[in-house]
Amino acid sequence: MASIKKDKNGRWQARVSYKNKEGIFKTKSQRFRTKAEAQTFAGYYEIQEGKDELTEKVSPNFPDYFWEWFTTYKESSVRERTRLTYKQAYHVLKQYFFDTKINEIDRRKYQLFLKQYGENHAKSTVSKMNSLYHASVKDAIYDGYIKKDFVQGTSIVFNKANTRKIEYLNIRELKILIDYLYSTRNVHFTSKYMIITALLTGMRPGEVGGLKWKNINFDFGTISVKQSWNEANKDFEPLKNESSYRIIRVDKWLLNLLKELPKNDEQHRVFANQYKTIPTSRAVNNVIQKSLAENSIQSRGFHFHSCRHTHVAYLLSKGIDLYAISKRLGHSNMMITSRVYAYLIDEYKAKTDKQIVNSLSDITPNSHQNNNDDKRDQTL
Repeated sequence: MASIKKDKNGRWQARVSYKNKEGIFKTKSQRFRTKAEAQTFAGYYEIQEGKDELTEKVSPNFPDYFWEWFTTYKESSVRERTRLTYKQAYHVLKQYFFDTKINEIDRRKYQLFLKQYGENHAKSTVSKMNSLYHASVKDAIYDGYIKKDFVQGTSIVFNKANTRKIEYLNIRELKILIDYLYSTRNVHFTSKYMIITALLTGMRPGEVGGLKWKNINFDFGTISVKQSWNEANKDFEPLKNESSYRIIRVDKWLLNLLKELPKNDEQHRVFANQYKTIPTSRAVNNVIQKSLAENSIQSRGFHFHSCRHTHVAYLLSKGIDLYAISKRLGHSNMMITSRVYAYLIDEYKAKTDKQIVNSLSDITPNSHQNNNDDKRDQTL
């Protein structure tokens, strides 16, 4: 049996009672920073009942454990792009912990790794790598290789110069770009149609490429996001997660624009071009950069995915509720939207604060007095 309780110092103590194979009761206890760590410890040691002693397994190197963990628990359920991210994370560990066993790493060693790795990497990169490592370390406790979560309590370090702000177009630039794409469109080359769709829906590039005609309801003015297009495999694939499956409201102008496209593709793809292929992200990016240059819009970092960011920026500028934006984007919760678009949200915070202050002034006593004064002035 196991008991878990919090001590006066705020730490969690797990105490495990078990029988060895001779039937003798033994106990083992340990303190942890979090309740989850204590529960993991207790869960592992409880299943050891009936053994002579609670012995630790032979510890592998951290990179080897991480890759084995990925191939065992994650690989079968992730897309190719995500697999490449895990592979990159593995090579980073090989560089910094190539001969270090996972049970030899403590918080200090891991924090030094974050400091060294973060010196030349952006915040988003360090944060992503850290989250993958942390997930594997938590399972390493349960697997019996380590006793403590050495990632817990560490802080990510990053290079601010490498941390790019989200690229998006302002309203004037957005209108210019859409007008240009519309006036120079060609139904046989679908890249410009794809860009306009991304700008007006906030869909991910793969989601745009994966649209089929049956996903568009011209009567109700909606687009159902049901699948994504994998340009490497040249085939459809499931969406990023369950929340990505959604229905987006669109205006009649976009629907009429899409009606122009041929409907003779054997796979019923909306954006199949005259070569019966979906334009690659690289091809779409080339069209974007040429279109921006033609209109003297300086935004060298703007690419296909930036259309999604521009859509969010425009909705925020119009005062659209963050919850509605989050649902439209296909995020599982508002916290993801807030984190990804924190920079944009901060930009519009000043505008929102002013609206809040003006709204509150309508219900304060001074405002009533001012209103009465105004009425008296009007009668004089």
